[in-house]
This record gives sequence, structure tokens and C-alpha cells, in this order.
Amino acid sequence: MIKLVINGSRGRMGQALISCAAEMDGIEVVAEVDMGGDLPSVIDSCDAVIDFSFHEVTLPTAKLCAERGKPVVIGTTGHVDSVREEITSHSKSVPMVWASNFSTGVNTLFWLTRKAAEVLSDGFDLEVVEMHHRMKRDAPSGTAATLLEILRDVRNQPKESVKHGREGIVGARTDEEIGMHTLRGGDVVGDHTVMFAANGERFELSHKASSRNTFANGALRAAKWAVLQSPGLYDMQDVLGLK
Repeated sequence: MIKLVINGSRGRMGQALISCAAEMDGIEVVAEVDMGGDLPSVIDSCDAVIDFSFHEVTLPTAKLCAERGKPVVIGTTGHVDSVREEITSHSKSVPMVWASNFSTGVNTLFWLTRKAAEVLSDGFDLEVVEMHHRMKRDAPSGTAATLLEILRDVRNQPKESVKHGREGIVGARTDEEIGMHTLRGGDVVGDHTVMFAANGERFELSHKASSRNTFANGALRAAKWAVLQSPGLYDMQDVLGLK
């Protein structure tokens, strides 16, 4: 039985994690922590921590897990590069699974996006569209950011190639740019589409989530996997054996 602490337990994902953990064999949630809670007082009772809190909380959580020797699964997004580097430095001490999305389907989308970008090279324009519920705090989503990273890596393009929406007389689209379009509204759990558009044809890869349980079950699977690993930085592609 793997004992978990859920950090960010009152949020949408926290509640989904608690609900799904109750239905999953080999998992027990021994503590639920949220704003005003005391993670240091309960961390020794667990085998691993799952963090779906706020980006301001991730660094102290990772530091505490490293100090106490507890694997950590991180699903929180919205960190600037400098903070992200400091967080990942703690993976030298403990296993750390950090993914922008824990859905099996989305991680298949990541894999397919890389393959499609390698095949559909010259002549195809790249655009990414994502939509989430009206309460989401960061934009673009962490999943969309990962898709952009994959596309930039395949095309060997800098961050400056990403165009976040278009307004006014922007001129003709350049070959180098990657369009990023963020939509917010209602209670949308998460929709992501990658478009490859050329003269005469358009190829699209899409994933639409209707329940947070798909993310929660993936994060719980990652926690079960993480407790068996050596210290290091991993993502859901490692957990699923897609690398």
C-alpha cells in the first residue's frame, strides 16, 4: 500500500485525486493539505507527495520533499524558467515526476505531435489552440506550452517564434512563426488542438478532456511508479514507457 499526501486538496484536481484514490488498489491518501495546512507535520507519514496547488507553493514543497526523502509528483503549472530550474534541482535528491498533463491520451498527443512535426516539415504552418474553464489562472496552459516546446524542438526555433494571438495589420504569416491561441470560458476541462496547415491540405491532432479523473488517475499512476525509481527528473512519458 502506497501512502500519499495530496497538496492542494481543496482544488478541482485535489478533489479528483482524493476521489480516484479511493477507487484505486494499492493507494491510500493519509493526509490532505491545502492553504493554511501544515505539510511538514504530515509528510513523514507518507511514501510520496502529489502537488496540484499553486505555482508559488511548488518550490517549498519540492524542497521539503528533498529534505525528507519523499518522491514528489508535480502537476502545478505557471512557473517562470528561473523558478522551474530551482524546483527541478531538487530531483537530484528524490524522484520527481513533473508533467504538464498526466492524461494517457494527452501524452499520446505529445508523442504524435513530435512524429507529425518530423514528417510534416517544410510547407506546413504550425498553430496551437487550447481552451479551459474560466477560472484557470495561467495562459497558455501547461499542456499547450509542452506542445509548443515539442514543435520548437523539432523545428529548432527559439521562443520568440511563438505568436500569442494576432491583432491588427500583422502582415503575412512567416514560415518560422508558431501560432498560440488561448480560449477561456465556462467549465471546459481541457481542449487542445495542434494544426499543420499547408497549401491544399490541413492536418489536425486534437484531445478533449471531459473529466478531471483522467488526469487524476494518471497522477496516481505516476506516484506508484515514482516510489520505485532512483532520484531524477521524470515526466509522464517516462511513466508510460513512451521514451
